[in-house]
Amino acid sequence: MDQATGLKQKRNASIELLRIIAMLMIVALHYNYYTRALLGAKEPVNRISPSAGIQIFATIVESFCVTGVNVYVFITGYYLSKAKVKLSKVFRLICQVYFYTFLVSLVMMSVGTSVVKEDDSIFKTVQYLFPISSEHYWFVTAYVIMYVLAPVMNAAVRTLSRKQLKAVITGLLIWFCFVKSIVPVLFVTDKMGYDFGWFVCVYLIAAYVREYDVVLFHTAKKSALVYLISCLMIAATSISFYYISVKLNKFNYYASVPFHYNYIFTLTGSLGLFSLFRFYRMKENVFADVVRVAGPLTLGVYLLHMHVEIKDEWLIWLEGIVGEVPLESVPMFALHMILCILMIFGAGIFVDWIRKMIFDFFGRVLHDTKLFKAIRRWDEELC
Repeated sequence: MDQATGLKQKRNASIELLRIIAMLMIVALHYNYYTRALLGAKEPVNRISPSAGIQIFATIVESFCVTGVNVYVFITGYYLSKAKVKLSKVFRLICQVYFYTFLVSLVMMSVGTSVVKEDDSIFKTVQYLFPISSEHYWFVTAYVIMYVLAPVMNAAVRTLSRKQLKAVITGLLIWFCFVKSIVPVLFVTDKMGYDFGWFVCVYLIAAYVREYDVVLFHTAKKSALVYLISCLMIAATSISFYYISVKLNKFNYYASVPFHYNYIFTLTGSLGLFSLFRFYRMKENVFADVVRVAGPLTLGVYLLHMHVEIKDEWLIWLEGIVGEVPLESVPMFALHMILCILMIFGAGIFVDWIRKMIFDFFGRVLHDTKLFKAIRRWDEELC
């Protein structure tokens, strides 16, 4: 809300478009993983092995899309660092996770396609009841913890001097990013960016950029160049070390490092892409309005297709619609990839739009209940 006018500010359509692109990138990463098309991936079950051309192509796509996770977290940090982190927002986020955790499971069981087996039903039940603690979705676990820690981080950003905050971020980057990017062994404490520690680091960088209005790369052209060079470095490093590992049986682990979220060029690529869209200004039209509606629904895309009941099945279902993954022709593989990504994204946006309508309805119905009044009171007290 604008404190002076009391009018609700419009979302930045350019950044919302970037949020959409980031989620499309994340779906592309999952497509590559489940098709087993990447260099070094285990051969797919009951499929022919992908051609060398497709493996190279998929690896290059991976290099350009691996920045998506960092970008998504960066956008959250950029805006949340200047916003009031209300209990109601945290509560709504957790309810959104449970909506998918329970509803998808119930739908799968009702149509007789549940993948839960008797020997793992207890563990799966725990994943449904405690989806955040059990890492039903690793991304959501890290994201929610980061979200809960946001008030603490925001207070630190406001309290620390610019020099102190820069020192903290530099220390975190040395620990999480710089050292692991050049040392060809796996550290016990390195979670490869798949944890809330790295998300906290990315959040603080975004908060620093927002707090001091830092211009990362001065122009859109330079920002695009940073993104392009970073992604090409990821691809070149990954492909080079893959073939070194095959020929010499050395650097087997390091061949996968360029695709870690806390790899140095993954970070610089993310910053370059965000900076590019920070310069970009969308025209105010119907498309911009659609982007503003779809942007906040993108988390639902992830929650739907990476549900424990769906993540190993959606590619098989889509093959029944658009045909099997073509593993011999690069153009056909690319077309299949695009179709699957768009279908997953479209389904996720639609389902989360329905979820939002349901949440809004119950919000209106329960607005005057004791629970909702208490939540609003806590919001006022905490903010």
